[in-house]
Amino acid sequence: MSRSRRGGGVERAIRDMFDDAGVRGWLHVADLRRPAARVVIDPGEELPLGSVYKLPLMAAFCRLADAGRLDPCHRVTLDAADRVPGPTGVSILQDPVTMSLRDLVTLMMTVSDNTAAAAVLRAVGADAVDAVCRLLGMPDTHVRGGVVSTFSRLVAETGAPSLDAALAHVADNDTVVPAGVYDPAFKASGTPADLARLLRAVWTDEAASAEGCAFMREVMRRQPWTHRLASGFPYDDVTVYGKTGTFGSLRHEAGVVELADGSIYTAVVFTQAARADSRLPRADAVIGAAARAAVEELRGNQDT
Repeated sequence: MSRSRRGGGVERAIRDMFDDAGVRGWLHVADLRRPAARVVIDPGEELPLGSVYKLPLMAAFCRLADAGRLDPCHRVTLDAADRVPGPTGVSILQDPVTMSLRDLVTLMMTVSDNTAAAAVLRAVGADAVDAVCRLLGMPDTHVRGGVVSTFSRLVAETGAPSLDAALAHVADNDTVVPAGVYDPAFKASGTPADLARLLRAVWTDEAASAEGCAFMREVMRRQPWTHRLASGFPYDDVTVYGKTGTFGSLRHEAGVVELADGSIYTAVVFTQAARADSRLPRADAVIGAAARAAVEELRGNQDT
């Protein structure tokens, strides 16, 4: 069953949710055990991923570790010169930090640490990540240079004197954002459909070894943010695994929702807000609301 007809009942309702929240939305929600049972809205459109690119990067890390081509316990020292701007993790520290690659993966996924992600990408290599994406059936996902490349291009595209100035430029509702800023051809990019395939592969132990996939699921379970996908499922007996991504007016989350009865759904929701404000609570919350509407639709049709 595929509930993907434009204008269908649940799709129309979800589009209305996006409109009410002041965003354009893209969505792919599917039953893990019945992947043909899905609700989708423009799932094949490629968009900049923000920090969601860290999810395929983690998968590539695990596959290289499985193959013995990378030691997850290898210790890396990050000096002040290695810091990548970001609000969390090693990015906000001032002194040298030494930790294993595996712990850097945990930081880049749980608190979306940009410095940790840059270090992991240097160890894994963008080509290796893209190769894993092709192997897992994700033809439209490209990591490119990750967050470092995204930030450097943003400065160039806006003509700003610094990254802070560039970020302020795209967050100003009274300025015109250059067209290239949201062009997926020059950023880490992908589609909701691709990310849904990756999530299913992680949950069915196809993305890496069983041990590697268990590690990925546990790391995603530990993400602390509850303002997007998890906001649609605020119950103690529901487990939400996720990875958020934010870039300018783009707000995303790719994750998995496990209900009390054991049913599991992959949920990928991308949005772009009409306004550039850095804080738009309704734009965050609609990610969870849209995913919940899709899950309820699938549960209501599971016997049809």
